[in-house]
Amino acid sequence: MENNKGEQQSYVGMWVTRDGYVRQALLPNGRYDEARGNRKSAYQGSYTIKGDHIDYVDDTGFTADGEFRDGILYHGGMIFYREI
Repeated sequence: MENNKGEQQSYVGMWVTRDGYVRQALLPNGRYDEARGNRKSAYQGSYTIKGDHIDYVDDTGFTADGEFRDGILYHGGMIFYREI
């Protein structure tokens, strides 16, 4: 999937579940780093964004996806909010 740089840049930053347990940093280089609880870098990999859809491939080859809607990221049964 081809990455649209403008679409990617609009979503770069830290995304966090309401309880703060899962923290996902979408980095400007197309990589992500996800922490869970006290476990930093629990998952790392790459992502691509097309429109409001995000596709992930972690460094072990596992794939997942999500959707951005109204400033909220829905991914893997979780809801993420942009950390300001």
